[in-house]
Amino acid sequence: MMQGFARLLINLLKKKELLSRDDLELPWRPLYEMLERILYSKTEHLGLNWFPNSYQPGWSSPKTFVLNVLHRCSVESVLKTLVKSCRPYFPEDATAEMLDEWRPLMCPFDVTMQKAITYFELFLPTTLPPELHHKGFKLWFDEFIGLWVSVQNLPQWEGHLVNLFARLATDNIGYIDWDPYVPKIFTRILRSLNLPVGSNQVVVPRFLTNAYDVGHAVMWITAMMGGPSKLVQKHLSGLFNGIASFYHPSNNGRWLNKLMKLLQRLPSGVVRRLHRERYKKVTWLTPVPESHKLTDQDVTDFVQCIIQPVLLAMFSKTGSLEAAQALQNLALMRPELVIPPVLEKTYPALETLTEPHQLTATLSCVIGVARSLVSGGKWFPEGPTHMLPLLMRALPGVDPNDFSKCMITFQFIATFSTLVPLVDCSSVLQERDDLSEVERELCSASAEFEDFVLQFMDRCFGLIESSTLEQTREETETEKMTHLESLVELGLSSTFSTILTQCSKDIFKVALEKVFNFAVSNIFETRVAGRMVADMCRAAVKCRPEESLKLFVPHCCNVITHLTGNDDVLHDEELDKELLWNLQLLSEITRVDGKKLLLYREQFGKILQRTLHLTCKQGYILSCNLLHHLLRSATLIYPTEYCSVPGGFDKPLSEYFPIKDWGKPGDLWNLDIQWHVPSSEEINFAFYLLDTFLQPELTRLELYALGELEMSRDDVQQCLAIVHNCLIGSGNILPPLKGERVAHLVPSLVSLEETKLYTGVDYDLSRENYRETIARVTRKLLHYILDNSEDDTKSLFLIIKIISDVLQFQGSHKHEFDSRWKSFNLVKKSMENRLQGKKQHIRALLIDRVMLQHELRTLTMEGCEYKTSHQEMIRDLLCLSTSSYGQVRSKAQQAFFTALGTYNFCCRDIIPLVLEFLRPDRQDVTQKQFKGALYCLLGNHSGVCLANLHDWDCIAQTWPAIVSSGLSKAMSLEKPSIVRLFDDLAEKIHRQYETIGLDFAVPEKCMEVAVLLQKSGQESSEFPALGSEEIQLGIQRQKEKNAEAVRNYENLVNMLLDCVEQRNLPWKFEHISIGFLSLLLRDDRILPARAIKFFVQCLNHDAIVVRKVAISAVAGILKQLKRTHKKVPICPYEISGSLKPSSIQAGDRADNQWLHYNSQSLPKTKEAWESCCFVEKTHWGYYTWPQTMTVYAPVEQQPKLGRRRDELTEAEQIIYDHFSDPKFVEQLIKFLSLEDRKGKDKFNPRRFCLFKGLFRNFDDAFLPVLQPHLEQLVADSHESTQRCLAEIIAGLIRGSKHWTFEKVEKLWKLLCPLLRTALSNITVETYNDWGTCIATSCESRDPRKLHWLFELLLESPLSGEGGSFVDACRLYVLQGGLAQQEWRVPELLHRLLKYLEPKLTQVYKNVRERIGSVLTYIFMIDVSLPNTAATKSPRVHEFTTRILENLKPLMEADEEIQNHVMEENGVGEQDERTQGIKLLKTILKWLMASAGRSFSTAVTEQLQLLPLFFKIAPVENDNSYDELKRDAKMCLSLMSQGLLYPQQVPLVLQVLKQTARSNSWHARYTILTYLQTMVFYNLFIFLNNSEAVNDIRWLVIKLLEDEQLEVREMAATTLSGLLQCNFLTMDGPMQTHFEQLCKMRLPKKRKRDLASVGDTIPSGDLVKRHAGVLGLSACILSSPYDVPTWMPQLLMDLSAHLNDPQPIEMTVKKTLSNFRRTHHDNWQEHKQQFTDDQLLVLTDLLVSPCYYA
Repeated sequence: MMQGFARLLINLLKKKELLSRDDLELPWRPLYEMLERILYSKTEHLGLNWFPNSYQPGWSSPKTFVLNVLHRCSVESVLKTLVKSCRPYFPEDATAEMLDEWRPLMCPFDVTMQKAITYFELFLPTTLPPELHHKGFKLWFDEFIGLWVSVQNLPQWEGHLVNLFARLATDNIGYIDWDPYVPKIFTRILRSLNLPVGSNQVVVPRFLTNAYDVGHAVMWITAMMGGPSKLVQKHLSGLFNGIASFYHPSNNGRWLNKLMKLLQRLPSGVVRRLHRERYKKVTWLTPVPESHKLTDQDVTDFVQCIIQPVLLAMFSKTGSLEAAQALQNLALMRPELVIPPVLEKTYPALETLTEPHQLTATLSCVIGVARSLVSGGKWFPEGPTHMLPLLMRALPGVDPNDFSKCMITFQFIATFSTLVPLVDCSSVLQERDDLSEVERELCSASAEFEDFVLQFMDRCFGLIESSTLEQTREETETEKMTHLESLVELGLSSTFSTILTQCSKDIFKVALEKVFNFAVSNIFETRVAGRMVADMCRAAVKCRPEESLKLFVPHCCNVITHLTGNDDVLHDEELDKELLWNLQLLSEITRVDGKKLLLYREQFGKILQRTLHLTCKQGYILSCNLLHHLLRSATLIYPTEYCSVPGGFDKPLSEYFPIKDWGKPGDLWNLDIQWHVPSSEEINFAFYLLDTFLQPELTRLELYALGELEMSRDDVQQCLAIVHNCLIGSGNILPPLKGERVAHLVPSLVSLEETKLYTGVDYDLSRENYRETIARVTRKLLHYILDNSEDDTKSLFLIIKIISDVLQFQGSHKHEFDSRWKSFNLVKKSMENRLQGKKQHIRALLIDRVMLQHELRTLTMEGCEYKTSHQEMIRDLLCLSTSSYGQVRSKAQQAFFTALGTYNFCCRDIIPLVLEFLRPDRQDVTQKQFKGALYCLLGNHSGVCLANLHDWDCIAQTWPAIVSSGLSKAMSLEKPSIVRLFDDLAEKIHRQYETIGLDFAVPEKCMEVAVLLQKSGQESSEFPALGSEEIQLGIQRQKEKNAEAVRNYENLVNMLLDCVEQRNLPWKFEHISIGFLSLLLRDDRILPARAIKFFVQCLNHDAIVVRKVAISAVAGILKQLKRTHKKVPICPYEISGSLKPSSIQAGDRADNQWLHYNSQSLPKTKEAWESCCFVEKTHWGYYTWPQTMTVYAPVEQQPKLGRRRDELTEAEQIIYDHFSDPKFVEQLIKFLSLEDRKGKDKFNPRRFCLFKGLFRNFDDAFLPVLQPHLEQLVADSHESTQRCLAEIIAGLIRGSKHWTFEKVEKLWKLLCPLLRTALSNITVETYNDWGTCIATSCESRDPRKLHWLFELLLESPLSGEGGSFVDACRLYVLQGGLAQQEWRVPELLHRLLKYLEPKLTQVYKNVRERIGSVLTYIFMIDVSLPNTAATKSPRVHEFTTRILENLKPLMEADEEIQNHVMEENGVGEQDERTQGIKLLKTILKWLMASAGRSFSTAVTEQLQLLPLFFKIAPVENDNSYDELKRDAKMCLSLMSQGLLYPQQVPLVLQVLKQTARSNSWHARYTILTYLQTMVFYNLFIFLNNSEAVNDIRWLVIKLLEDEQLEVREMAATTLSGLLQCNFLTMDGPMQTHFEQLCKMRLPKKRKRDLASVGDTIPSGDLVKRHAGVLGLSACILSSPYDVPTWMPQLLMDLSAHLNDPQPIEMTVKKTLSNFRRTHHDNWQEHKQQFTDDQLLVLTDLLVSPCYYA
């Protein structure tokens, strides 16, 4: 119900332009409450509520989940769409109310943050008018953008914030100043693309998952463009400059899809915005202010910055689709910038034969820009002149050997010919002299059209001749067309018909002549080539029927008459090929305008009489086709022409100048469609055909069915074929079946009659309705065949077709319509003009769309009345669906499902008949019938599933029947197919089941509104107003129906239980039945006691599957039995005794101080416990307090604890009895501590829920029984027993939420020793479970309630007893508990830190790693988010200061730091250095752990550690070095990817400069790798700070002259990277600087004998000279895919140094070989940049010298 109403409302609100805010105001709260109830349902996970397609764990595999998403959209997406549609109409105060409602949830450490931001993204209205902005986004904008700017590491909710900002920007262009945020926005978008960068980078896996949604990022960028500052365009150009080289086809990676999406979405976003600003009708939505509209200059800049990457992406590995779509949109804006470069790539591609991929890619891009090319316009007037050369050159693409080339060429030619009238206008040149230059050129070119058409036809004939059946396959193979051939056929026929449609009369005549001669002078086989030729002829005839029919019909008729003159032919098994070919041709050319066919009706009649009864199957099928096409042409309604200009092109050139119509869109208001509507003559002709050919067949079949006439099977099939063809030919004029309505299926006060749609056909009721006759005869025949010759399956197939067409067919088939709809949408997309909008499509497309709309109306069949005639047919189908032949069954089932979906309520009538086959007491059901019936219940993937209708009456029949069918004789579990069917059935029911309502009521409000609505209508409406007694009657009926539903529900539960208890029911069905029962748990009604008892007993069932179901069921039942606890409001400000803060201040404030854990004032006595105000959820009070804060009321107001057995309800008593029984509990614990799957088991939340429910509902009643078991379990260190104990303990701790102080204290006395033992015996297998156990126990609990637990955990985590492993595990468990408490335990965190600090120099690696992770959590709370108070928890800053003090000895030492692994804490004091190194290892672990987790990185403090890391990090790329070095490298890589705030940039550069002076060359080398990543990941933040850019430039150029060779080479690589992403530019000063360095004189070589001593150290001059060469080489390598103007000169400079001493010579060689490698592909283009002399030199350098010269 809800989904139905939601969809209706969405459709009503879809067009928001039509209703303004003044017309309509909608409240937001009801929507929010509904979403909260459904999306964050408290009961769904326990299986008490099944919403459609919410993912149900446990039952469906991921595969079925994917199918679900396709199946029908889930409640969630429907509701979200609904909110989006209602958003513009929320009242003006809604924003403030929403902020008050959801701000308290914004605690960044908690999952509620995600929820709050999701709600904000979904609900906040952004379309308020400017005068209300202070009540809209101004209330939250600064706060949210501040949050976004300061958060790092992409938490989940950051993406939602981006979506919100994108929407805000789009709705309020020009009202928000984005400039201060632009660098940050672009930096983050760039980071979110996850591009690989730098020499040795480690990608943080987290970034790969939560990146921004490209669509929203694009929305945001396009909305910020324009305006006075031009800042966004500057950054956009920077972005594309930075990433352009990633688009080159030689690069590939998982990031490519995102880049392509960006490329495709941006232009379409800009086009959308231009459309909104320039072409759209003005509506009530806020218009864009003049100052911020996009100017022409803005558009040009945009197109220029994006065109380069798009041209690169044309040849990408993922295909050229995205590039083609981008080009299509760009060409709408600036054709003169876009089309020429595309054509430059296309012409050479058309010439080459060796690179077919290049051809397909360029052609698909030209198709995208075709419209802009042909229409020219003011920007690009010379565009149309390219069309003819392109068409002529594309012809060789019609190539029988390359399928994809062939298809794209067809598409290309069809696209252009749709846009342009193919008329020869060359004669106009003599007549008119007022033509422009371009028009004159076009006129003279248009003389080539005729040539083009004829050449195209020659090409097609060639294609056809090479694909005849004899040529392509041996006789033995299939005779059908292959899939590829059918595609080519489609392409060929549609292209040819497009060309002929657009031709002038003269060209058409020539073409017709040519096609006719080709068709007549050859004889084709009818399967492949014949079909193609016939298609071409049909295209010709369709365009101009009169001229064409004159040629074809007489010819074909003569040949056929001549060839069938001899009667022997009629009985030949194999017919003459010529006869077949002419029949095929004739049957195809009759698919034209019916009126033109009437001239030849006698001839057609004669031919049909001669050929319908040929013995040869091929022959009579072709003849049937002829009959079918004649009938269709005469009776259907369809357009007869698809010209691009109404009225065609046949006017004389003096009045009509076709060139003006190139690329012109159709005019929606004067489409001037020529329709074919059947005239009375045609109807008479159709009935004459039916009377002559259909009537005799029906009579013969009827006699055969009565047994009065003998017929062979072939004859029966021939008769049926004729009947079927007549039916689908004339379905349009045969009225639907009549009959009585099947009554009593559903009682209703509303009329359930069907609504009739008028589709333009007036039925002639005076004639015989052949549909009824066919139905009658077919049924008789069917029963005769089933009784006498059931193995005649071919006839049965035809009968099934006839039955489904008698029921459904009204002139067109659904599947044909669907495929046409799909192809229409594809063509529309490739040719649309999104800039102007307003349906500016080609005329042919518009006509097509009108035709599709007409067909859609004829196909609308849903909701038909269910009449007796339908009932009989559907029963026949059911009978066929359970026949003994598999193929017959499956065909009949498809028809059966379609019929079920068509008629109202027919399922109720059919279900009992299907279930008959499953009855266990029937002896006569065969296995085939049984299987067929099961398939009928299962349904197909899209239709109705009979087993699972949303209706109590139906489920109450089908479910028990399925279970008890296990006792049927026909059922055998030996047959895998039957077992699989039952599995599928059970799985489908589980997947699709939705909780069915029991109590349905219409609210009073609705009735009042309805009465008012009725009064407001017109007085004279045909519906009389309802009286009050009728309304009362309706209410009464509804109450009865509810009561009946409850009865049905209880009956169903009892029947299922009866089924399970039947003796000898196979186990499979027992499981199915238990599964069904578990679906029947609900949250509004407690399960009947008998079922509760059953489930509790199943907890100890032998089969593990059953136990698992029972565990979740009992947990659900306990939830149903839960008693509600009362809550009371409190005022947090009174408790804390502080005032309410005036502005929003998050974090630790005076008024949330009382929530903190404070060991001085823990509630350790009964009085303190009861006076203490416990707040269970962790997020309350962190950001702000909610309007009304509620907490649980004191004990005396809560439901009673410690009840006796006689105070319990019946249901509770059942559970109480079982769990008080020691034997039952013992068995249960035994089962729970068994292994399920070795090594795969984890802490099981279902079992935890079971125990939590027990202890919550019955407090400590079962502790005495359980206690011995717990003590037994803790002593056993096996994995599964420990897990069982952990689940029980977590359930105990969480279940004791409302216990009294005495009970809780007693509980902890029991638990503390247990936990101590368990933690000291912890093992590798179990530490995860204990971590989960403690984390689960602490989740959403006030820390002061659990003080026993925390004190226990903090006793001494690193005692060293039990070795390093136990220490690490204890820390892990402790971390789990504290992390759940987030910001409320600062005191515990301080204590822990104080305890850990002296222990940071641990020797053991696992302990170090764990400490690192714990430190991350300790400092997690110290965030630097806007308006957040300084935290009371430990702070990073103070900690780092203390650490640095201890690391001093390492900082100052100069020599390389080795990793001294000492013998186990060797005797005596170790020196400071060794301690320092150990400390450093732990600190590295901490930094690595926090790099990905914390919300804000404390950069300033970590910077002081950088020099130390630079020193340690290794340079070589081998993996043999020790842990310390590996960690340092990893840590640097992670830190360099961090996000920097502008104010931190100078600090980082300071450190880098300082390190550049260091004596260790390792450090100098490492700076460069750090720099590469850091600059790219913070590109725009650096670019925005010119001082920083200069610093970096200076740093790199200085390091080019480093004395160490490796450092110089790395500096060159870095420089080339920075140039490549346009961070630095290649300018004059830089070039001269390098050239100066290159000219350094080299020292003369001394005599050999002296050299051996002094030559090892290179002299300063050599270094400088090498630096110059490296600089030049970096510049050359920085543009790998193009040749900028400065490049030739630099190459010449370089080549001069080819003979310099090493290492210079090496560098030059490497550079040249790299240059050659990257420029090799497009060398032809790149050559143009060099002069001849330079080319000579280059060729010398690049071609290796000959060794033999």
